[in-house]
Amino acid sequence: MRRIEYKYLVAGVYAVALFMDLLDTTIVNVALPTLSSTFRAGTTTIEWVITGYLLSLAVFIPVSGWAGDRFGTKRVFLLAMALFTAGSVLCSVAGGIGSLIFFRILQGIGGGMLTPVGAAMVYRAFRPEERARASSIIAVPAVVGSATGPLVGGYLLQAYSWRAIFWINLPIGLLAAAIAIVALREQREAKPGRFDPAGFLLGAVGLSSVLYALARAGSHGFGDAGAAAFGILGVMALAGFVATELRVREPMIDLALFRDSLFRSGTAVQFLGFGAQFGALFLLPLLLQAERGLSPLQSGLTTFPQAIGVMTMAPVAGRLYRHVGPRRLGIFGLGLAGLAMLAFIWVDLQTNEWWIRGLMLLRGWGFALSLTAMQTATFATVARPSMGRGSAIYGVTRQVSTSLTVAVLATVLSASMLSHGALLGDPRTRLAAVPAFHDAFVVAAVIALAATALVLFVDDNLAAGTMRASAHGEGANEPREVAAVG
Repeated sequence: MRRIEYKYLVAGVYAVALFMDLLDTTIVNVALPTLSSTFRAGTTTIEWVITGYLLSLAVFIPVSGWAGDRFGTKRVFLLAMALFTAGSVLCSVAGGIGSLIFFRILQGIGGGMLTPVGAAMVYRAFRPEERARASSIIAVPAVVGSATGPLVGGYLLQAYSWRAIFWINLPIGLLAAAIAIVALREQREAKPGRFDPAGFLLGAVGLSSVLYALARAGSHGFGDAGAAAFGILGVMALAGFVATELRVREPMIDLALFRDSLFRSGTAVQFLGFGAQFGALFLLPLLLQAERGLSPLQSGLTTFPQAIGVMTMAPVAGRLYRHVGPRRLGIFGLGLAGLAMLAFIWVDLQTNEWWIRGLMLLRGWGFALSLTAMQTATFATVARPSMGRGSAIYGVTRQVSTSLTVAVLATVLSASMLSHGALLGDPRTRLAAVPAFHDAFVVAAVIALAATALVLFVDDNLAAGTMRASAHGEGANEPREVAAVG
């Protein structure tokens, strides 16, 4: 390993961790119909296998930024890897839907600290003008993990049982931990700040209450008093969270970073873009398996072309970024992904599977283009000491958007099925269920197209430092301090 530049070792360790995180998420997605049948759980209950995990991620991601700066990124990364892997093993022995959701939440604690700490290490290791290349390198294993999850999950479900989908994290986690122990250097910030307990509690209460309100509205209707009460509680807690973070001297989420217009715009785009991308991956396995009757493996083979799209486009995106810039690349990528998502309104019980595979290929191309553009541009003007908390905000954005979008789409799907008189997976109501899925796909497409519109606020001039060739030398394009931006 001594012959490999340190920055590439960091990128490699982070890529393995991100691969495992996204592989796990999409493996569980393809297993949802099986879990629903095994535990006799409805849509708004089974969604918590995904939402509970994502919520836990979102709550603990902010802690990771502070913990990495305070205790060292290597130490926190290894702790997070251990928690994630142990949580996976516990999920595999769950005896019911309640215990499975609980263990997924525990697993999410590790996942919540894993990826933002890894991202901070990567952005500190690569100079600004090298980050587009770093993003394109990381994008391949990351999205391949999310796209091959259905294939791997389908095989494991068909050959073994749903418990096997969690065991696969054990060898990957041990491999990543071993490489991290040998290769990574310890990094700490001189002034990490103090832990912010008020912000942590308010954020946790706010997010969990809003997500529960959405889930309850899906099964009880939007006029339900309980859903309204939890929704109001969640909004109030989140408002208190923002007020607290703006007031305290050392906040858990450094909202001052949003003074940087490029960071602000890039984060807003990612919030909607990630939600639309992974929210649709929640819907598709349900449609393919529960309504069309495909096996988990057949379902995985149908969605796998998205991985092919990412693998073929990510290297191209890294080269295009330098010449095209983040704005045009992001608009084209998100627009392509959004239109491909909208085209699912023409998918029904008889649609040729190659049509679906073609749409997934387009989604993969679009996601690779937009991910490279936005991930690189978002951190273009963030100063190195702020990378830890900046990556925590980035991670929170990704996980909160995904969990909220999954909850929204599950609510739309449940409410629409109710209005069409359909039940998920009931052979007698399959024809009525298809329009309900169309409604949910339209919502996902609108979210993606809204993200496309937000890319207009991304300023290519501010991201110029990430578009120059690395030949300019070390430190030639070091980002400015956040306080001086915007």
